[in-house]
Amino acid sequence: MRSLAPFLVAASLAVTPVAAQETPPSTDEGMSLIERGARMLMEQLLGEVEPHMKDLKDGMDQAMTEMGPALRDLMAKIDDIRNYHPPEVLPNGDIIIRRKTPAELASPPAEGEIDL
Repeated sequence: MRSLAPFLVAASLAVTPVAAQETPPSTDEGMSLIERGARMLMEQLLGEVEPHMKDLKDGMDQAMTEMGPALRDLMAKIDDIRNYHPPEVLPNGDIIIRRKTPAELASPPAEGEIDL
């Protein structure tokens, strides 16, 4: 028995420094874990949103196919947006967009005004 006790003490002392030599994870390792977690989260979100985005694209394609000719006709009638005054809201809620007269189109803007 006595010969076994010094052996156990020596073995326990030999094992203790091994546990103490473990190094804590570096900050680079922690950031890479955060980056991986963020990447996994984004991939999951994109996976959930992707079917809805495809449906939206299909809907927009269909709307443009149906409304495209009407929008081209409207743009031909409007001509240039600079030919109009800014919109006015009337007290009853109506919105009026007045077309500029030829005299207003020919005259340059006043000195203090900036044409946006």
